Amino acid sequence: MLIRLAHVCIETTDLAATERFYELLGAKRQFEFRNFQDELIGMYLYFGEDTFIEVVLIGASKPDGGALVHFALELDDIDTLVVKLNAAGVATSEKELGADHTWMATCHDPNGIFIEFHQYTHQSLQKTGGMCRLDYTP
Repeated sequence: MLIRLAHVCIETTDLAATERFYELLGAKRQFEFRNFQDELIGMYLYFGEDTFIEVVLIGASKPDGGALVHFALELDDIDTLVVKLNAAGVATSEKELGADHTWMATCHDPNGIFIEFHQYTHQSLQKTGGMCRLDYTP
């Protein structure tokens, strides 16, 4: 059922500097997020073996810098996991197809940490690359 950690999402006030830093570690941009004004608002950085860091733009710095927003786990059967979690009393979102063409459901762990569950499709931008347009303002 569980395949791997799919991605970790971090916040930044400087997308270019963040991308340059992770490029030093060998990452490359897999796909980007743009709002409807065509402004770059985030990206997926590829680390190989279907492992990513998602970087999202925020409007203002936090006192301690960027923050972990969520992490995502890749699954091969998202429906079965949602049923299993709900049966155990864990509230989950409904499964939906995201703008990145990936099936997703979500929940919070007992500590309040937001978790995404991803099931990739053949059209998932994590697999194909490209650009994902979102209605987003940092």
